[in-house]
Amino acid sequence: MNGKFLLDTNILIAIFAADPSVQENLAQPAEIFVPIVAIGELYYGARKSTRIEANIKTIDEFAATCALLECDLDTARYYGLIKNELRARGRPIPENDIWIAAVAKQHELTVVSRDAHFNEVDGLSFEGW
Repeated sequence: MNGKFLLDTNILIAIFAADPSVQENLAQPAEIFVPIVAIGELYYGARKSTRIEANIKTIDEFAATCALLECDLDTARYYGLIKNELRARGRPIPENDIWIAAVAKQHELTVVSRDAHFNEVDGLSFEGW
């Protein structure tokens, strides 16, 4: 595996769970990025958990080590395009995943996820780990 990858939230959760298949993929040479949207989803999950403070600390420590990609005006343009294309085809996907796809398209990254609905986004490079 050589390339540039954007990790979806479910892959980040798999990292925290020490999932062997994800760890094996991460051991290969690649550029790895994390969308700020996925970090937000992790914080939301932490707030719903019974171990709020411990989970927030874990996320804080993890985020400090990542190459985080934020949303900007260009991301918003990709978001609008993607969402409209999905609407026109009657194939919606979750809002945050549209933002993640927009970040990936903006930066020419491959989305890594366990959610096959990313395949609905035209021209998006996708891998399932």
